[in-house]
Amino acid sequence: MEFHTFTLPNGIRCIHKQTNREVSHCGLMINAGSRDELEHEHGLAHYIEHSIFKGTHKRKTFHILNRLDRVGGEINAYTTKEETWVYASFLNHHFERALELIADITFNSTFPQKEIVKEKEVIIDEINSYLDSPGEMIFDDFEELIYDGHPLGKSILGTEESVKSLSQTDIFNLIGRRYRADQMVFSSVGSHSIEQIKRLALKHLGDFASETTEDTRKPFGGYQPREIELKKNVFQTHCIVGGETMGNDDERKMTLVLLNNYLGGPAMNSRLSLSIREKYGYTYNIESNYTAYGETGIIQIYLGTDNKYLNKTLKLVDRELQLLREKKLGPTQLHDARQQLIGQLALSQDSGVGTMLALGKSYMLYDRVDPLHEVFKRIESITATDIQDLANEVFDPRKLSRLIYKA
Repeated sequence: MEFHTFTLPNGIRCIHKQTNREVSHCGLMINAGSRDELEHEHGLAHYIEHSIFKGTHKRKTFHILNRLDRVGGEINAYTTKEETWVYASFLNHHFERALELIADITFNSTFPQKEIVKEKEVIIDEINSYLDSPGEMIFDDFEELIYDGHPLGKSILGTEESVKSLSQTDIFNLIGRRYRADQMVFSSVGSHSIEQIKRLALKHLGDFASETTEDTRKPFGGYQPREIELKKNVFQTHCIVGGETMGNDDERKMTLVLLNNYLGGPAMNSRLSLSIREKYGYTYNIESNYTAYGETGIIQIYLGTDNKYLNKTLKLVDRELQLLREKKLGPTQLHDARQQLIGQLALSQDSGVGTMLALGKSYMLYDRVDPLHEVFKRIESITATDIQDLANEVFDPRKLSRLIYKA
């Protein structure tokens, strides 16, 4: 068996993969993100993630930050639109130290007023830094265009105004709504046996009690394609083309992952990279991305180019999408696309922290984790017709939106 699973009496699910390396990784995933914020709470989920490091009933900020750092370990956290992670990496014999610290800051944070006021300035600096990066900011603006009026359309960071308005009461209200045991997964990768993991998880996570979470997430519907061009203080023209598509609950998700990877994934031999960047030199960066949420997702092609090449580049992008819609991949193309994705997934499992995060997310979403060989089988079963049919659905020109930043 590649991994072990169990559930604590309070409802927290746990998953562990035993390895023979010197370093372990563990983390607690909470099914809470920016889409769970109320109208006046914009940026709150991310603000909580920052603020849990600012003090607990038994630790001040210094003691939290020093607890793992002093033994060469690392503790970190991040927030997305649907999840919050608190996780750590450390030498094997510090496992209990790390788990106890994660439990303490997740369940016992006091959010002292003085510290959270100070942290607002840190987050506002983060927001301003982000606003200085048009190549990053355009992704948030494009999601706002796709999910117009829906919580998924709001940026994770919030705005300067919204962050300044957040209060300690807001923090405890969101935690009360979403930080529930039945919405948590503890994931670990390391040399400890499953018996040791069960004992330590029960000791440090087992006392947390909560009610069952009600599903209050507003489903998304009513996507309308739009084209917007904005004047920005930029040297390069930035553009995203894409639209709304399937989410984590769709059985065709792996087909779209394969299609996206072939079209504009991270490899330098993607279709967009070869046919536009390498052949014509019109762009330094061109890529496609697929992001899946619960019941919806977003597929997008990003490019940055000199304004004089924008129209030519967009015509080449349209040509690549048309080829995917009208012509099936040949046997060699399909074989290579499958093997590339399989290889990339295998390499991703070589990262201990990456494996830990992937196990936790899969267990949270599906209450199971498929072994790699089963995932590979699923990829091998995808046909050229499957890819072409999906390309016709997600890259239908009538369904695509466009956002452009121009000087």
